[in-house]
Amino acid sequence: MELTGAQILWQSLKDEGVDTVFGYPGGAVIDFYDALVQYDIRHILVRHEQGAVHAADGYARASGRVGVCMVTSGPGATNTVTGIATAYLDSIPMVVITGQVPTKLIGNDAFQEVDIVGITRPCTKHNYLVKDITKLERIIKEAFYIARSGRPGPVLIDIPKDVTNSRTVYKAIKDIQMESYNPTYQPNNKQLSKVVSLIKEAKRPLIFTGGGVVLSKGSDALTRLAKRTNIPVTASLMGLGSYPGTDEKLWLGMLGMHGTFRANMATSNCDLMLAIGVRFDDRVTGKTDEFATKATIVHVDIDPTSIHKNVIVDVPVVGDCRLTLEALNELLDAEDPAQIGPERSEWLGQIQKWKDTNPLRYKQDGCDTIKPQYVVEKLFEVTKGNAIISTEVGQNQMWAAQYYHFDKPNQWLTSGGLGTMGYGFPAAIGAQMACPDRLVVDVAGDGSIQMNIQEMATAVQNGLPVKIVILNNQYLGMVRQWQELFYKKNYSQTDMTHAPDFVKLAEAYGAKGFRTAKPEEVEAVLKKGIETPGPVIMEFVVCREECVYPMVPAGAPITNMLLV
Repeated sequence: MELTGAQILWQSLKDEGVDTVFGYPGGAVIDFYDALVQYDIRHILVRHEQGAVHAADGYARASGRVGVCMVTSGPGATNTVTGIATAYLDSIPMVVITGQVPTKLIGNDAFQEVDIVGITRPCTKHNYLVKDITKLERIIKEAFYIARSGRPGPVLIDIPKDVTNSRTVYKAIKDIQMESYNPTYQPNNKQLSKVVSLIKEAKRPLIFTGGGVVLSKGSDALTRLAKRTNIPVTASLMGLGSYPGTDEKLWLGMLGMHGTFRANMATSNCDLMLAIGVRFDDRVTGKTDEFATKATIVHVDIDPTSIHKNVIVDVPVVGDCRLTLEALNELLDAEDPAQIGPERSEWLGQIQKWKDTNPLRYKQDGCDTIKPQYVVEKLFEVTKGNAIISTEVGQNQMWAAQYYHFDKPNQWLTSGGLGTMGYGFPAAIGAQMACPDRLVVDVAGDGSIQMNIQEMATAVQNGLPVKIVILNNQYLGMVRQWQELFYKKNYSQTDMTHAPDFVKLAEAYGAKGFRTAKPEEVEAVLKKGIETPGPVIMEFVVCREECVYPMVPAGAPITNMLLV
């Protein structure tokens, strides 16, 4: 069957099981949009190309599938770079399709020409410039395979307009093999045997879980391992939800710069660390020379380049996190339960003392202004922990991580590696498209929500009941916190008192808006906002100079925490 390049694209996407594409049309992709009507694929028209990439990202994180977006050449393509880098640092599977000027004009500074392949080479897992229509189908197949396999990541396909218009015979490719790209999925059995021995010998073991466990769908295997061995669990920001956050016995909370006191202290005093699907990011480790110095460190990761990259480890295990955890559980099945899962009463008792001494805390009672932590706690209570939560970046992000307890994977969407303001709302739109029957809430700050607020039109147009909780402190809160603590309260350019009326802004887009500045009204506003059909902004005017605690100053050991 002879098809145009545009038809081959849509047919290939359909063959990959794609049901939703986020995008914004333009001259270089107009033929794609002309052919779209022939295919049963939903297209969500965003209002900015950055919104398209973040929406595809949110779709991928919530569904576990590859997110797809499409934009035109030139500025359309360059507007995707922030979203691509966001996905790249968090290892999110995504295929980004960009239009390009005709092949013969490439390099001539043609109208809306830009070398998007060159620009995105450092922040994509792989990218392609398609110059031959006969290779288009295979390139698309490869792109999806690369995006979802091994350590996932974004792949970009740049398609010139003449390739889009050309015709060739379409032959569906069912399976694909790439000799130059073969991720290692199965772990080495000898290394796993070492891990089992270390677990049996450890007096103060700790599991450190990251985003790799979520991406590999390894949460059930991780939970089984932790509970059967009686080993407490902490997580990176990206690892939240990989272990039940309401487990009072073994869950320690998040680790690192804004981690819990007990998690940071346990990390610094454990004798065995099982680090699974983590990067040892600087926000987790603090001063690396003083990170987990008493521990034998086991590092499980499918990406061999991540091992020894930031922290030197004792037992490297290259393999898929889920498969590795399942293999460990099988080996542990053959062991004496009393040896692998002793009570560890002394170790767990010490952790409980750390928790009792310095728990996460704030004071709302007797305060006539709303504490932002209180809003997040009430959100957890009202939603019973069942919502998909996205966040913007900054204080709102950290309070959500600390006070909303995630029991399941794929319900926590946040920009961890890049820290992208403006991520949360379009990501929530993508998550809502992926999970139409779920409650999706974006926890935002008054600064970051304005970065991509134009996507309210996207939510309204598509009838997406995304809820936005704005913690409005009239500051760029996290920067202001640093200025307070380390720059003698020189609040240079962080005052955000000149801002839109968010309730009226919601109404202007055709959505609903509610606001309160009273603590006693927080729960009622949350319930009303959640029960109201369609997109809703819930604005909470919170204490202006509230800080996120604990906090580890940049470059300091994680034991050097500033506490409330």
